[in-house]
Amino acid sequence: MKTSRRNFFKLAASTGAAAAFAGRQLCAEAAMQPNVLIIHTDEHRFDCLGAYGNREIRTPAIDALAADGVRFTNSFCPYPVCTPSRYSFLSGLWVHQHQGWGNLATLRPGTETFPAILKEAGYRTKAVGKMHFTPTYLDVGFEELELAEQDGPGRFDDDYHRYLKSLDLIDAIDLEDQRAEYRAKATQEYWQTFGARRSDLPEEHHSTTWIAERALSSLRRWTPSGNLLMVGFVKPHHPFDPPAPWDSKYDPAEVSLLPGWIDEPLPRDMEAHAGYFPHADLTPKALKRVTAFYYATISQIDFHVGRMVNMLREKGFYDNTLIVFTSDHGDYMGFHHLLLKGNLMYDPVVKVPLIIKYPRSASRGASNPALVSTVDVAPTILRQAGLEAGANMRGLNLAAPEQRSILFSESANQLMARTKTYKLIMRKPAEKSLFFDLAADPLELNNMYGNPKYRRETDQLSQAIASWRPPDISAKSYLDEDARVIRQPNVPLRNDNHREEMIAYFRKRMGL
Repeated sequence: MKTSRRNFFKLAASTGAAAAFAGRQLCAEAAMQPNVLIIHTDEHRFDCLGAYGNREIRTPAIDALAADGVRFTNSFCPYPVCTPSRYSFLSGLWVHQHQGWGNLATLRPGTETFPAILKEAGYRTKAVGKMHFTPTYLDVGFEELELAEQDGPGRFDDDYHRYLKSLDLIDAIDLEDQRAEYRAKATQEYWQTFGARRSDLPEEHHSTTWIAERALSSLRRWTPSGNLLMVGFVKPHHPFDPPAPWDSKYDPAEVSLLPGWIDEPLPRDMEAHAGYFPHADLTPKALKRVTAFYYATISQIDFHVGRMVNMLREKGFYDNTLIVFTSDHGDYMGFHHLLLKGNLMYDPVVKVPLIIKYPRSASRGASNPALVSTVDVAPTILRQAGLEAGANMRGLNLAAPEQRSILFSESANQLMARTKTYKLIMRKPAEKSLFFDLAADPLELNNMYGNPKYRRETDQLSQAIASWRPPDISAKSYLDEDARVIRQPNVPLRNDNHREEMIAYFRKRMGL
């Protein structure tokens, strides 16, 4: 029987001598083992890149990746919230399978992930930036984690906030936006600008720069083959706070509103969620400022993407590196008079950019219109590394011709099935469900659910959802705050009072 490469390393690792041989064998096969660089943004609307047709934002480095790889034009997240989407990205599972329903959730023990499978095969695996795990340094297969988290316990545990504290600095604007105890006392400027303000940190200490510098430091230590680095940027997630001089990169007066703006929110949208910032208070002038600052945070990330790519070129590793650029979910950014996320599953919040630059690939500048999900990235990465996907992974290999005709996404209270021309959003009670003819109504304004004209299409998508997801799935998150974490010197001990010290520091600096 032919032994798969992955199984070979399982067997080889059983003894020290065999493991050493496996390592030598891996080095001998360097040309077969691509490096993997993942650049993962947060809350990035799909059309806010030059490569996706936006003529106002300036993203030359990411656009160059798209020109050297494949740009997926119908890419969707499995759940439009950070942690559930990230766990699906890592595991190739739908959220109803891994049960990480909210931002305070743990990936179940025994869940196969692409970092763990790569590590098992001899890869050196590391992640820097925002991961949004519980516990903060959860072992999902990364040997090293250098973290910059934004909310939840991660802010009290991570490397970035310890770094700021060591310099007697604080990201006050971010705290005001993310923590309820500070948001309750937020300034009028915060509410009037919808969180769009220049950062209170110098550029050199801003989270985007900190994450990029750690990524570059990691890339400097790469060998020609067998490395995985995942870089998770906090931005462009709110608050929209680019540091100087990035805050002046775009003039709000010259920025156009993105497609989908309407003069007032729809009643159904207000019923679903009135907004983290009140949607009804959003004006075109305020939205233009938000959009300008949002673009600035993306352009700042793009600058550092260019630095990473240049380093790979200088080291001679670029051609042998698989590079993935994507995000965990989108942002309405004015669509239907909405901002941020947390409402209905309209395209701007479930559709995400996905660019893949394959190693040694002739598929350059390709545009792929297939319906894809970020659950497809895990099996794709593994196949590019010559490894089998996890036995339970549900994603497709994006480098293969196999395609789906219906794409799914879910949340605790919505289920979405989408073709290229129709979308069904199932809700409870059923009369609150939505159906859109996307060819005739791309802005998803006219709900055709219950219209006899679309009964066949509605029934087809409804049946597809029933086949995709078992009925009566529990939407209770799996949570284990004592789950296994990685063992590295930068990982704080659970009960060493570091959280209490960090909370006290925040309160003192914020004047509470």
